[in-house]
Amino acid sequence: MTSLPRTGLPRTGLPIVGISADYRTLGRHPFHVVGDKYVRAVSDGAHALAVLLPALGDRYDPAEVVGRLDGLLFTGSPSNVHPDRYQGPLSEPGTLHDLNRDATTLPLYRAALDADLPLFAICRGLQELNVALGGTLHQKVQDVPGLMDHRDDESQPLEVQYGGAHAVDLTPGGLMAGITGRERMTVNSLHQQGIDRLAPGLAVEATAPDGLIEAVRVEGATFALAVQWHPEWRFWEDPASVALFKAFGDAVRTRATARES
Repeated sequence: MTSLPRTGLPRTGLPIVGISADYRTLGRHPFHVVGDKYVRAVSDGAHALAVLLPALGDRYDPAEVVGRLDGLLFTGSPSNVHPDRYQGPLSEPGTLHDLNRDATTLPLYRAALDADLPLFAICRGLQELNVALGGTLHQKVQDVPGLMDHRDDESQPLEVQYGGAHAVDLTPGGLMAGITGRERMTVNSLHQQGIDRLAPGLAVEATAPDGLIEAVRVEGATFALAVQWHPEWRFWEDPASVALFKAFGDAVRTRATARES
């Protein structure tokens, strides 16, 4: 078990953050799974109670789920958003999809934004947000002329895979620039899907050297931020990642206080 620094913050009366789960077969049985790194980033980075949200599609009313939470974290995943969700071309054979997750998260985004619930989306989460609001995706960024290969080398140790991949330029005066105090930062971007057409209502917060959008925010929302990289990975070692999860946690606590009043 990874040992994280003690924060000294109270562990009672914590705000509640829902975390999107994947629907995945492990062995011969299906599971609803969330990576430990996301749970710990919510617990120790945002200082909130992490609650895993199963990928059960329409079995729950998204508005009711949102009404019970103080924030939402949408995780990365090996799976791709299904192209039917944005009228894209058919995926190549063998592409990993998660239809249960698509059916769960896309309505959750819309319900969360309708309620102005704080949300933070990572990697696949950024792609989902763009699709939920009417944008489209490149399925294989590495095959698009003019764009870099943003994939990681899975043959390498995790420390190498999640090491710095490339720089991003933050939008001057944007939310991320304000949170991190940076104009440029190096990120661990590991993906092959990426934003093609930006959805209405999204503002660009960061771009890669090839121009690919790497972070967005929802215009008019109290806190709705999405990044293409993985700030949850050993977040406590990176001041920018610490700042991002702190800002998310602050928004969540403000929401919790308002919900209780």
